[in-house]
Amino acid sequence: MIDEISLNILNILQKKARIPNVEVARQVGMAPSAVLERIRKLEKQGIIDGYEVRLNPEQFNRRLIAFIFVDIDTTLISESDPDQDEVHDILAKMPEIQEIHDVAGEDCLLLKVRISDHQELGTLLRDKIRPLQGIRSTRTLTVLFTHKETTRFPISGILTGQ
Repeated sequence: MIDEISLNILNILQKKARIPNVEVARQVGMAPSAVLERIRKLEKQGIIDGYEVRLNPEQFNRRLIAFIFVDIDTTLISESDPDQDEVHDILAKMPEIQEIHDVAGEDCLLLKVRISDHQELGTLLRDKIRPLQGIRSTRTLTVLFTHKETTRFPISGILTGQ
């Protein structure tokens, strides 16, 4: 069970993971050693899953975001077939693909890709994704402008069940 102090620590870390431990301790009203112990416990429990640096994609010529719906021909690959996992593994190794989600609906997968331009998107689709065995079709949406993008999610209310 996560208590209110741990939730406060998690909220602080979600906003700025590199905040000094002393500052976290000051904000929650605890000794730095106690805060460090709590953070280590949250990491050990798998509640804190890791820390990442967010790079500015424009600085690396990765301005274009696209979402690709992938339909897998289940007559070629069954749900219990290890080849379907192989498709997921091959897709996961493609550095352009940031996210892979199994989805409900007419398509099987939703991919989020970040690439330099439409030409690179075409190459990714034509040369890497569509040739994979079991891929029946793809549909692609390109993002014109991003208003919000985050990995944060609300954790307040977890203690009260809200």
